[in-house]
Amino acid sequence: MTDGVTQPPRTWQRYTLDQKLLRFGIYLAMVLAVVQSVRYVNIIPEFLADAPEQMVDLFNRMWPIDWAYYPQDVNSALIETIHIATLGTIIAVFLAIPVGLLAANNYTPNRFLNFIARLILVSSRSVNSLVWALLFIAIFGPGALAGTLAIAFRSIGFVGKLIGEAIEETSVGSIEALKASGASKGALLNYGYWPQIKPAFWSLVLLRWDINVRESAVLGLVGAGGIGMTLDTAMNLFQWERVAVILVAIFAVVILAEIVITQVRKRIL
Repeated sequence: MTDGVTQPPRTWQRYTLDQKLLRFGIYLAMVLAVVQSVRYVNIIPEFLADAPEQMVDLFNRMWPIDWAYYPQDVNSALIETIHIATLGTIIAVFLAIPVGLLAANNYTPNRFLNFIARLILVSSRSVNSLVWALLFIAIFGPGALAGTLAIAFRSIGFVGKLIGEAIEETSVGSIEALKASGASKGALLNYGYWPQIKPAFWSLVLLRWDINVRESAVLGLVGAGGIGMTLDTAMNLFQWERVAVILVAIFAVVILAEIVITQVRKRIL
């Protein structure tokens, strides 16, 4: 009671009226988006109902797996796939480092250069690796070169963006001390920024290589070299026993790459 007037009891509410309306609007937008997507995807009910039977039939065609086909074409294609991923990652890292440095506004305090660098990074990430592969196939022809460049140009945006963000998140203490001693840009990078971003740098390089191994496995479907070309040939010829051994090989490489990445991270980081 205050000044003789009884205050009404307060009731606790988890969300205010504005928050409730906002949540309702978000949920409604999500439902409408799903409904519109289902309408335009044009799902055919007959095909959907028949899918389990078709899957069983496909797996029956894949069995028994043609293991004898592995040493003929699969092994060499698999090695080429790993080479595409590795070389593409190395090229991407060398190209992404200067772009990432230009994108970091604390290392490069120039808005125009920051804008150009970020435009390059966004352009790289906005184009899918398959589209990059088709572009380089048109320029250099089908083969591993197109696949390697596609992996590299797709990875520049990923690696450069994270390098730039890691540099921007560095502590300013050691940087200011180096600047006060008259250190050059190179000294700032080597002794100020690099020790702080080193764990993040190696982590993202290993992660990107892991991703590129997966992506390079499918680039061959458009003619960019690697095991994807072998898979595409076997599927076009309806050689499902060979398709099975190729899929098993791709799965094994992905698992092996994950194990390698885990062990390397433990030793480097």
